[in-house]
Amino acid sequence: MELTSCDTFVALPPATIGNRIIFGKNSDRIFNEVQEIVYFPSLVHGAVRKLECTYIEIEQVPETYAVILSRPSWIWGAEMGANEHGVCIGNEAVWGREEVSEEEALLGMDLVRLGLERADTAEKAVNVIVDLLEKYGQGGNCSESMVLSYHNSFLIADRHEAWILETAGQYWAAEKIEEGVRNISNQLSITTKIDREHPKMREYAKSKGWWDGQKEFNFSATYGYNKFWIIASSDRYTEGNKLLNKYKGNITFETMMEILRDKKSGINMDGEFQTTSSMVSVLPSDPSLPCIHFLTGTPNPERSVFKPFIFVPNTPQLLDTVSPTFGLEDPVKKKPRFQSKPDRRHILYLKHEHAMEVMTLYEETGQKIQEKLRILEKEIIKEMESILQNKFFDVNKAINLFSEYVTNEIKVYEPNVHSQ
Repeated sequence: MELTSCDTFVALPPATIGNRIIFGKNSDRIFNEVQEIVYFPSLVHGAVRKLECTYIEIEQVPETYAVILSRPSWIWGAEMGANEHGVCIGNEAVWGREEVSEEEALLGMDLVRLGLERADTAEKAVNVIVDLLEKYGQGGNCSESMVLSYHNSFLIADRHEAWILETAGQYWAAEKIEEGVRNISNQLSITTKIDREHPKMREYAKSKGWWDGQKEFNFSATYGYNKFWIIASSDRYTEGNKLLNKYKGNITFETMMEILRDKKSGINMDGEFQTTSSMVSVLPSDPSLPCIHFLTGTPNPERSVFKPFIFVPNTPQLLDTVSPTFGLEDPVKKKPRFQSKPDRRHILYLKHEHAMEVMTLYEETGQKIQEKLRILEKEIIKEMESILQNKFFDVNKAINLFSEYVTNEIKVYEPNVHSQ
């Protein structure tokens, strides 16, 4: 199987319209893996000292921020998400000359969630992740269906800037992005512009014979290598960069949705690895405006709806996008792990899955469903753009904004799944 995976994008002024930063990510995973959308409020942890992540226990911090996460439903961490301070993070699987550890440690997805829970700016999220990397390391199986381990790269954005953080075991390099466009795929992409780095990164590379200590240090050239899946991701990386530059100067959150839906480039993936969930965030520089996060929670963004979430006080737990839980009986918790695979489908996933089957079997009905989905999304885009233009939104309505649009999406599916 060809290991090809995600793409993450960011566009900053002047590449965007309206003095906003636009973040986008497709989470490409094993085709039948369920991804859920979950919300966790800010919490004061008091005497709680330990935190159980996917595989290991780490030290808890006194306080964590509210987060919205899109995550494979068997893990503690997340593929992508945002927090109440407008920080967004997406991660990518990367491989290189440094061997991947199979020992269970923090997954890259755990680091995404920890960065969001503990940092109120993009650069602070870099600090959180590299500190945790130093203390606990990264490693462990990243799939419940196959053996799959990797290093991680991260694209981290807030209202003012973005950072690329790329890792090779415990070593890392970070690049600050202050304008224009940038994307990452499943390859190391930081070259000679290194704004922060592991203090022993160059020394280690020299000791391994990867760098002679004389020529200009290039992180991706030194720590990376070419394998067949890296070459495949390079094609997606190039195509993604072309799409960003095609719309440069006029990028909106709607533009980013279209980039994530692009099939020709391979960004919208189908096959043994497919796009299982997608996210777009608009981060206005004006602090009086809300950050708006659009998440699908279903496979194939072309046949999904980007539903909006805004952080407001008293947001209730989400229901229809949260998977069943299995407690200590979950195969990820029992050793040896992954001896069985439970049904993790949430309500939206089930309704969407059934509707997609109808769309495949009945062309006319399928076209009607697709038209209704696009009408619903146009309504969402119009409403969210109005908020950003008029600088006003109803906080009480925002409490259930995401859930209400999930309900509306399910209504599109339900009359059709029984009609044939």
